[in-house]
Amino acid sequence: MSWWLILIIVLVVIGLYVGKIYNSLVSLRNKVNDQKSQIDVELKRRFDLIPNLIETVKGYTKHEKETLEGVVKARNSYVSANSTEEGLKADSELTKAISKLFALSEAYPDLKANENFMNLQNELSEIEQKIVYARGFYNDSVLNLNNKIQMFPSNIIAKIFGFNVCSFFEASSEERENVKVKF
Repeated sequence: MSWWLILIIVLVVIGLYVGKIYNSLVSLRNKVNDQKSQIDVELKRRFDLIPNLIETVKGYTKHEKETLEGVVKARNSYVSANSTEEGLKADSELTKAISKLFALSEAYPDLKANENFMNLQNELSEIEQKIVYARGFYNDSVLNLNNKIQMFPSNIIAKIFGFNVCSFFEASSEERENVKVKF
């Protein structure tokens, strides 16, 4: 009779341990999803701001159509992205296009002095900083989840319940190159 009691206690302890690991995996996965959505929130703010910025710039740079179209195209690519990878690639393209747009302000002193443009540029710069932080938090969350999925003994539970490792946000090869400043 006592070995049945010991067996039941061991099974309950194992069940509680599996439940604890499962719950921590779910919590970490939800944290990754939350951090990803935080990036999306900031990207949405940036996308909402871009049309206002473009309209302001248009008045000063009528013949810089290619740069403006590049920003719009990059923005639309992100909106139509079907996967995280496509979204990250489109986001990278948009960041490059915005950099070109800000470079235009150097060529147009009146634009650079325009209060509306300066406000929009400052707001966009703040959003860019928030995106950088959100990407960092996302990568930290992915690291925690991936560690839990890949480390023993939680890797057994993760495999049983179908948890998969997530991709980190990574800079493109162009973004890793040294920035060339020309005067």
